[in-house]
Amino acid sequence: MPPSPDLPGFLHGVAPILDRWGYLSVAATIGVESFGVPAPGQTFMVAAAIYAGAGRLNIFAVAAIAFVAAVLGDNVGYWIGVRGGRKAVHRWGKYVFLTPERLARAEGFFARRGSRIVVIARFIDGLRQFNGVIAGITAMPWRTFLIYNTIGAAIWVGWWTGIAYALGTHLVEIIEHAHRYKWWAIAAVTLAVIAYVTLHLRHIRRRRARTAAATDAAAEAAADGPVEDPVEEKQA
Repeated sequence: MPPSPDLPGFLHGVAPILDRWGYLSVAATIGVESFGVPAPGQTFMVAAAIYAGAGRLNIFAVAAIAFVAAVLGDNVGYWIGVRGGRKAVHRWGKYVFLTPERLARAEGFFARRGSRIVVIARFIDGLRQFNGVIAGITAMPWRTFLIYNTIGAAIWVGWWTGIAYALGTHLVEIIEHAHRYKWWAIAAVTLAVIAYVTLHLRHIRRRRARTAAATDAAAEAAADGPVEDPVEEKQA
């Protein structure tokens, strides 16, 4: 078997567990993370994909196991939500950092975004862990949840396993290097949003001004009444 790759940065701590338990550690961490238990499922998946790139694991097995564990874990969370998740959150939520206030905000987020949020929830910390629970509490139809959750899990697993497998141990180096410029990136995004909002508001004001001008012109024309034809007046 090829030697174990030297996992850099935050992945280094999972190496002993991954060395001993392999695929099972990926399935367990992703599975329990998916129904609300704090566990580094995504970290294990990325580390396993890096191992696969070094020849220690099979990348297709890593992806398949991660996908199945994610879907099953979220469905367990969904039924926890259906069977009394709100009471459980109020009693035990503080131990997994899900307070009633956070639950209320998440419910509002789900209500506004609907099934679309289920697709992207796996990419958002907090929603990734409680996606299924919140969907169950908000009474989202199970088939709808299953379809969109499956799509989201497939995209999430495909993205992270593909990136980690392709980049290997360089992934963390790239992330750490990009981290140095995060404030520049945040500033650039903020300026772009401000510019967009400004231009959008200006467009709205101009459109309203044109509409108001057209309305005023129509009102003036109606107030002046019909224009009489001078020829008709002479004939009369």
